[in-house]
Amino acid sequence: MHHPHPLPAFIFDVDLDGFEERVIAASHSAPVIVDFWADWCPPCRALTPVLERVATTLGGQLRLAKVEVDEGANMKLAGRYGLKGFPTVLLFMDGEIKGRFSGARAEHWVRDFLAEHGAA
Repeated sequence: MHHPHPLPAFIFDVDLDGFEERVIAASHSAPVIVDFWADWCPPCRALTPVLERVATTLGGQLRLAKVEVDEGANMKLAGRYGLKGFPTVLLFMDGEIKGRFSGARAEHWVRDFLAEHGAA
């Protein structure tokens, strides 16, 4: 997915190798939402920009990690967390999954989800 402008540092792509450090360990200092997406999936392409907008608006108090499930070993991550379809979003706080949702959602829905879980 091409971005006309660089994304802030708290929005990043992550793979199986970096997951432990950049998501699980990092979630002890700030909530991390993980966007499991695929290029062939229209709802994924709809959701990712929504998540990027929400994270950008929150100014880094929330991190957004994007996992492209078609890349290399990333499907193992999807398997580890029992993901059935995409997009699926997992919310990590203090090293644990605190919430999840699937499918494209509106920005206000995502904000409510984060607020409910104390992540925003």
